[in-house]
Amino acid sequence: MATSERVAKVVLVDIEGTTTSISFVHDVLFPYARENAEKYLRESWEGDDTKQIVQDLQQVPQFSEYKASLSAPPAEVNVEFISGFVRYLIDKDLKVTPLKTLQGLIWAEGYASGELKGHVYEDVPAAFQTWCSAGLKIAVYSSGSVAAQKLIFGHSIAGNLQPHLSAHFDTHVGHKQEQQSYDNIAKLLKEEPQDILFLTDIPGEADAARSAGLQAIILQRPGNAALTDDQKISNEVIPDFKPLHTLKLPTNKPQA
Repeated sequence: MATSERVAKVVLVDIEGTTTSISFVHDVLFPYARENAEKYLRESWEGDDTKQIVQDLQQVPQFSEYKASLSAPPAEVNVEFISGFVRYLIDKDLKVTPLKTLQGLIWAEGYASGELKGHVYEDVPAAFQTWCSAGLKIAVYSSGSVAAQKLIFGHSIAGNLQPHLSAHFDTHVGHKQEQQSYDNIAKLLKEEPQDILFLTDIPGEADAARSAGLQAIILQRPGNAALTDDQKISNEVIPDFKPLHTLKLPTNKPQA
């Protein structure tokens, strides 16, 4: 189906490389979390949320690997040890759910203080407004935590875009290159898979979404990874959201 003829009920957007530059995530958000992790953990160490995060971090596969890499690991888990492990995970860019939760909490303080503003591409606000005006719903699916997603859009350089968004999904529904994740999202949205259009910069995610029956389009934004010739042939590829301003709801079939 050509982009100009496309219909959908829900636009499901990725963040990194789709609504937001990869450089913002890697050059601003990740370093901010890395630099402020120990301070945040030290100040919140006795809190229930932090205790749960610390407990969950000890269950991830890389925990034993990190502990074994230390010349003198501590006898007990302490702030310095967990802070070092968090920096280790960030440096390896690992998609670990408790890490994402912790990062979201650290970023929340940065957004609240005004140190951070969420980047969105210039075409994103107009597209969100156009889709909402056409009666479509907009949802987000990112490896970043739901809390972090809401912060980016709620404190964006274009203002508060959160009112445009109807739902948020993170790795709690599954990983982004697995078909089951998109099956889960369709069920949670209570929509037929073919009525959901997924926008991403990762071909493997687009493949997984299509295997679940969703529509999928690849964004080739500046700074995104280059696509192979085969990926360009097997995917619909667009440079930004502007070609999707003509998106509309499916025509309702007459009821019997």
